[in-house]
Amino acid sequence: MDGNFSSSFFSPVKPFAKVTQCKVNYPTVESELLMRSLEEVTGYKFRNSLLLAEALTHPSLAYETQKPRFDNQRLEFLGDAVIQLILTDELYRLFPGFSEGRLTKLRARLVSRDALHAFANEMNLGAYIMMGKGEEASGGRDRASTLADAFESVMGAIYLDGGLEAAQQAIEKICSPAIELVAESPDEKNPKGELQEALQAISTEGPEYCIKSTDGPDHHKMFTVVVQWRGQHLGEGVGSSKKDAEAKAARDAIVKRSWEKFSDNP
Repeated sequence: MDGNFSSSFFSPVKPFAKVTQCKVNYPTVESELLMRSLEEVTGYKFRNSLLLAEALTHPSLAYETQKPRFDNQRLEFLGDAVIQLILTDELYRLFPGFSEGRLTKLRARLVSRDALHAFANEMNLGAYIMMGKGEEASGGRDRASTLADAFESVMGAIYLDGGLEAAQQAIEKICSPAIELVAESPDEKNPKGELQEALQAISTEGPEYCIKSTDGPDHHKMFTVVVQWRGQHLGEGVGSSKKDAEAKAARDAIVKRSWEKFSDNP
């Protein structure tokens, strides 16, 4: 090998022939309008609209209808690798002096399930996913794992349809605020630890975290946590675990910094 990749290596790839053996729901006028609005969000117009339809098809649709049809799992697998490559390349260029370990930690902030879920929410991706009625009734359109998977599959579809450059442009368009945040604060502190330090600088009393409510079925429970200090409400957070909700409540408190209004009171 001469060490040079063929130019076709990262070129648009035709969908596998196997896909055509499954039942295909060709886009209706309504679904095409939805897809066009999603194309505006990503900044990429598909040449093969069936790839986008595949990316937006949840596995529950085939299970519920008991008919073979494509779903987004293979594109999810591909999209995961594409996102990792593009964001790894971005971080490598942004931080030339960082070690492998530090770069790995930064990448984890951008490709975690929570981060992918946030990117999907920015795109309002839940409104576009085609899924079974049972899945939708159980909150599938808002489920973090479903949205994160759909984000990966859409990026995988863009890569297949338009190549690496198209996928890079779409990912950077959607992820740029998160990338900028990492660039500004590469050494992110733990929100709870940061809040603890801020309060201990003015008082011996620490913050208290309380569960305000829990919602949803057991397999998809959401926790709402409030953080208080000296009986005063500092912040609130919602998460899929108590730990996650507490961290978000702490981050909310840090942003508001409301303790500064009454920290002089005994």
